[in-house]
Amino acid sequence: MKSGTTTNLVMATAAFALTFWAWNLVGPLAPSYSENLGLSPTQTSVLIAFPVLIGAVGRIPVGALTDRYGGRVMMAAVCFVSVPPVLLLGMFNDSYTALLVLGFLLGVAGTSFAVGVPFVSRWHAPEKRGFATGVFGAGMGGTALSALFTPRLAESVGVLWTHVLMAAALVVMGLAVLAVCRNAPDWEPSTDPVMPRIRSALGLKATWQNVLLYAVAFGGFVAFSTYLPTLLVNTYEFAKTDAGLRTAGFALVAVAARPAGGILSDRIGPVKVCLTSFLGTSLMALVLLFEPPAELPAGTVFVLTAAFLGLGTGGVFALVAQLVEPRQVGTVTGLVGAAGGLGGYFPPLLMGIVYQSTGGYALGFGLLAAVALGTAAYTAAAFRTRRAVPA
Repeated sequence: MKSGTTTNLVMATAAFALTFWAWNLVGPLAPSYSENLGLSPTQTSVLIAFPVLIGAVGRIPVGALTDRYGGRVMMAAVCFVSVPPVLLLGMFNDSYTALLVLGFLLGVAGTSFAVGVPFVSRWHAPEKRGFATGVFGAGMGGTALSALFTPRLAESVGVLWTHVLMAAALVVMGLAVLAVCRNAPDWEPSTDPVMPRIRSALGLKATWQNVLLYAVAFGGFVAFSTYLPTLLVNTYEFAKTDAGLRTAGFALVAVAARPAGGILSDRIGPVKVCLTSFLGTSLMALVLLFEPPAELPAGTVFVLTAAFLGLGTGGVFALVAQLVEPRQVGTVTGLVGAAGGLGGYFPPLLMGIVYQSTGGYALGFGLLAAVALGTAAYTAAAFRTRRAVPA
């Protein structure tokens, strides 16, 4: 193992968790915003989804820039650039328009994923990259931290100071990354222009295959993590803090399952892990379609859904590490990560429309079941044979 491997993995994971907490500041407070501003279910869904949009699309250039400038500089940059929208969101949250604009800008925090995957991958040998990307991916637990602590902080110190504390934490984390992290010894900057590298990555079959898989696996996780507080309030009439606690539990299960998905991918192969993820998600969505009773029945189904989605997120990037040359991993990660973010952008919008139109979420869960089952069928057909690239 290279000297510094563990330190850099831990620091990258911590920075990822913090930036994901920042990225998900709107979702846990959305029920309060909706109540204060008199928003419709559709308007609330748009508000929740807006940070996801730029967090998704922004991963494309950020991934390419990581190939060029390295993960150390880019992770610190994401921390620092996230500070202004975090602060402004705490100051100007009494206007729906301001919330939309600032939520959109807040999405930059969600681009950290495209920095961390190529950064930690280069620190590990090919046979350990599933483990490395899985452990790093556990940083998506920042959404659980946000669901758990953001509403409580807002109640105890106020919305403004909640955002001030997050901004200060981002500054400290950015400085810590610059002080402690180092790029892998064998890392070399890619000096090719960004757009040709993106076009080259788009020409890879593996890019498009993993785009589809990650849009479902990570997109499902993001959609549940951002919209679940609203869904639980509407469907089961939980208090906002109780809904946040249950959403945090959902996210923590998915977080724990992600490194498990990476480790299993190193042992049995990422294709089998992805198949398990999509088939399990489809089955759980079918159960949710019938709106199981609160607490134990519904809670068990949501926990299993989180576990299956978490396994899939770990499996997909283990597959990327096997199929893509290391020098292109950052760019491909940006594209695949963008697909995952966009996969989480549309379901909250759809769920808001479905709820407003039908008074329930059955149609949305039915569509999730169909999409996950179709993705499982595609995975089985597309990866019957595959060729791994050299380190």
